Amino acid sequence: MATKGRMFAGCTVALVTPFSGSSVDEPALKSLVEWQITQGTPTLSPVGTTGEAPTLSHDEHERVIALVIETAAGRAKVMPGTGSNATTEAIRLTRFAARAGADAALVVAPYYNRPNQEGLYRHFAAIAESVDLPIVLYNIPSRTGRNVEPETIERLSRIGPIVAVKEAAGSLDQVSELIERTNLTILSGDDSLTLPMLAVGAEGVVSVVANLVPREVIGMVSAFQAGKVEEARAAHRRLFPLCRDLLSLAPNPVPLKAALALLGRGNGELRLPLAPLDESARHSLKQRLISYGLLTVSA
Repeated sequence: MATKGRMFAGCTVALVTPFSGSSVDEPALKSLVEWQITQGTPTLSPVGTTGEAPTLSHDEHERVIALVIETAAGRAKVMPGTGSNATTEAIRLTRFAARAGADAALVVAPYYNRPNQEGLYRHFAAIAESVDLPIVLYNIPSRTGRNVEPETIERLSRIGPIVAVKEAAGSLDQVSELIERTNLTILSGDDSLTLPMLAVGAEGVVSVVANLVPREVIGMVSAFQAGKVEEARAAHRRLFPLCRDLLSLAPNPVPLKAALALLGRGNGELRLPLAPLDESARHSLKQRLISYGLLTVSA
């Protein structure tokens, strides 16, 4: 069975949204996009969880989508987050992304409402049927309060525009079941599980750690896809402690923005309700960046 959405296999970076005071820092965002393109990142995913989308106004959300597409200018694919807990709002954002020239939309399961499986099906189906744009479902029950069950995703896979799933339920059994039940492209939503997920049939990752080391993430995925399993394992072992710290010291993207600031690639600004790392966590992160080789001891 041919896989739908194969064009989104490989590494997608979940971009941060840089801020300056009360505004989105547009020059900094353009710089991040340009840097990712020079690193060879094939797909950019702005305004998701890592991009602090819940703190953006509607105008800011649309502006970030448009700016990333404009800056990428066809040199990388763009898959913006367009999900919402309101179906009408998700449709509006997804239609905007389509008009702006996005290559796909990443649509998270509706949060807070905690709909049943029929409600989840109808939500995603209404979005997919409203636009002529590839849709990548995003399942992250730790943030939404609901798991999109494999049976529901199997039903959704029959709707043409739905081509892939970013799976972040943390279950290899669920990934295996999705691969058995559907012809969708499965993308890891957990950096530390990317290699195990590839081993059971996933085809890529939407990565947080690739904000720091995109070439290493691309290299790990490419090595596995080329049958160089030991090389992929070595890359996983090297990446794993960095992935763990980025996702365990504080909620994403707090440690990531702190890391980018330590590396001189951002100011680390967040929007409430996210708060900066405390000194102990910041020290741990700095030591991890030093041990990885991204930061010198004197920095």
